[in-house]
Amino acid sequence: MTTAAAETARTFLFVPGDRPERFDKAVAAGADMVILDLEDAVAPERKDQARAQVRAWLADGNRAVVRINGVGTPWHVQDIAMLADCPGPLAAVMIPKAESSEQLAALAAALPVGTGLIPLIETAAGVLEARAVCAAPGVLRPAFGSVDLAAQLGIDHRPHAAFQHARSVLVLAAAAAGCAAPVDGVTTDITDEASLRTDLEHAVVLGFTGKLCIHPRQVALANRYLSPSATELEWARRVVAAGHDGSARAVDGQMIDRPVVLRAQAMLARTSQYPIVPDRRVQ
Repeated sequence: MTTAAAETARTFLFVPGDRPERFDKAVAAGADMVILDLEDAVAPERKDQARAQVRAWLADGNRAVVRINGVGTPWHVQDIAMLADCPGPLAAVMIPKAESSEQLAALAAALPVGTGLIPLIETAAGVLEARAVCAAPGVLRPAFGSVDLAAQLGIDHRPHAAFQHARSVLVLAAAAAGCAAPVDGVTTDITDEASLRTDLEHAVVLGFTGKLCIHPRQVALANRYLSPSATELEWARRVVAAGHDGSARAVDGQMIDRPVVLRAQAMLARTSQYPIVPDRRVQ
């Protein structure tokens, strides 16, 4: 698992940093990436313990994303110091409440060279500064924190209409900055597959290519929805074959030109490391 894997990962599974007995289980759950969480999932009195356990697991040669505590919290500096001196490999560092390129540039400078950053955009200021955040040094792709943003705005995080603008801003900001497409926020009801399915459909339509998961049972469905199906991949191959000389052609009755070919090429490249999945709506 490399930094590049964090750019193409479909699913990111959170596991509390103070629960080391769950680390290996999280890896085995099938998510493309595990996030060892030092922030929201860990009580204040257990922060030091969580930091030590995360460091020990990484030192054993395991690789994961680590979500640190935010700037201005009592634990932020210690989290950075641990990661800067950690002997084990890092897939990326997730930064909560990312709001400025300066904030991320300072973090990148404090971490080992080449450490990838995943800014978690979950405040109004973060959304409004999303393009600058995505263009900051070391940023791989943004992630959307819908629950925290909803709390700040005093609204329900579940209706899609509430955050369609914010989600689209992240997709546009990532594309403008030249980084990977964003990771969508969590589906909080871990027992309702219909809600997860609807959230995934909405995210895919808007241009998200990843999903934050809070329970292993969410992973398989998310992987399926965030992977082009066999039908879509076959379409992409026909488009690439038909458009190899750069001229406009018709495929399946639809005119294709260079932008469509580029989309098809990107689809094939992004999914080359993952198995082909059935059509998303096939149960």
